[in-house]
Amino acid sequence: MYPFFLITAFIAEVIGTIAGFGSSTIALPLALLFLDFKTALVLVAFLHIFGNIGRISFFRFGVDKKILLKFGAASVLFTVIGALLVSYTPQNTLKGLLGLFLIIYAILSWSGKIKIKTSDTTTLVGGSVSGFFAGLIGTGGALRGAFLTSFQLTKEKYIATSAAIALAVDATRLPIYLKEGYLDRSLYWFIPVIFFTAIAGSFAGKKIVDKIPQAFFKKCVLVAIFSIGIKFVVDWL
Repeated sequence: MYPFFLITAFIAEVIGTIAGFGSSTIALPLALLFLDFKTALVLVAFLHIFGNIGRISFFRFGVDKKILLKFGAASVLFTVIGALLVSYTPQNTLKGLLGLFLIIYAILSWSGKIKIKTSDTTTLVGGSVSGFFAGLIGTGGALRGAFLTSFQLTKEKYIATSAAIALAVDATRLPIYLKEGYLDRSLYWFIPVIFFTAIAGSFAGKKIVDKIPQAFFKKCVLVAIFSIGIKFVVDWL
């Protein structure tokens, strides 16, 4: 079980770094194949927070502080609300609805028929909704990415800013999960192993991103968002 989780975690970190949002969207569904939801939620949250630490370190000069402050503050607030509702909400239904939104967004964005206007309202709404889903179902990165693509950031700024926001979200929801007893203490030894796996995956992803042109990078992000949307809808159905 543990070797499979680590292999999955490493691959998820590489892909997550390239796509510009967290590994949880990939790692969580796979972890659920052999772990209960709450245990998987916590272990993947650790993977996510460690991976984002790596991304911030590797892209530390790219953080957009203005977006981080506004988007991040809204994300943190609504992450608390979402995390507190974990035990009371049907996860599959929410993932299915989120998947439909991501599919529609990716298709319209690729065709050029949709452009989210960058404004304070957009920033606050994007932060709130993505933060809420991150706390509730353990993955809000694709939704956060959908909003952040509207700011036309360079790939370095996009990855670094997204990682910084995600780190704030993870640091908020993880203590709530632990306080609620979602992770058995017998698994605490596994946390340092996850840390090294996450850092290695982020480093490998960074090396690949350096070689990707800006225009192609944006298309990669949209493909990732679309693929995740399909995965959520299929799981739902």
